[in-house]
Amino acid sequence: MKYREWIAEWLEYYVKPTVKARTYEKYKRQATLYLSPRLGEYEIENLTPLYLQKFAASITDSGLSPNTVNGIITSLQSSLRCAVKAGKAEREYGKSVVRPKIREKRAECFSKAEQKKMEEYILKSNNMKLLGVVIALYTGLRIGELLALRWEDIDIRKGLISVRQSCTDGWSEGKYKKFFDVPKTESSIRIVPLPKQLLPYVRELKKRTNSAYIIPGNTDYGAEIRCYQRTFGVVLKRLGIPHRGFHVLRHTFATRALEVGMDVRTLSEILGHKNPAITLKRYAHSFIEHKAEMMNRLGKLLI
Repeated sequence: MKYREWIAEWLEYYVKPTVKARTYEKYKRQATLYLSPRLGEYEIENLTPLYLQKFAASITDSGLSPNTVNGIITSLQSSLRCAVKAGKAEREYGKSVVRPKIREKRAECFSKAEQKKMEEYILKSNNMKLLGVVIALYTGLRIGELLALRWEDIDIRKGLISVRQSCTDGWSEGKYKKFFDVPKTESSIRIVPLPKQLLPYVRELKKRTNSAYIIPGNTDYGAEIRCYQRTFGVVLKRLGIPHRGFHVLRHTFATRALEVGMDVRTLSEILGHKNPAITLKRYAHSFIEHKAEMMNRLGKLLI
């Protein structure tokens, strides 16, 4: 049996019924773009450790990020492991693949001046939909979490946001759709307090929208991720700020939180990290700057 034939069966009968819609779409995309074109014509039994390692090396050298490469290898291993269980192959060689080493990148963030420029422009504009950018700057919400928020998820009186679901965009059955699901991890389901200074703007937004979603869009399901990312890019260009992805707002929130002295455990819980160790590792550079400032304050005792 050719691997491309097995991939189709694996996706339809083993993946689709058992995972979230967005996870299925991810596996399907990886199979369509990488697995089938490069390995599809091989018989499953001929996918030896050497062929699989050559494949892993080729996608590693193609400019893809380590996380993307890891995801493709995970799909490959899962499909081959399932092939053995289904009786389509006698041995499973996927576990022999050596994965690329992942290096934690320094979390980039906007400067205080850039952040101030964005805030002033958005809060003075008549486009209240842009308020999502400021909310991200002061809550650290991921874009999928932000655009999945409904008004029922926020208690304006108490200033609390309940993060209970997330969303993604993607193609399904030839149409571009918005998918909703529970957050990726259990720790991502959380309560995030809103700074009281932001609440008047949130109240005003609620008065001016008929959407069930906090960030309105052109559909009944609120703003779409790609559309909102493009809108954010337009704002940066208009303000003369170098382009960075929307996720940098989350990094900016974390950096500012550390600068004002927020403790690691609190920050970790607000960000929805599994444990504080992840926060420490990801924002190590910010901790160094914070530590240096604290040490300089201590050093004043010397004089």
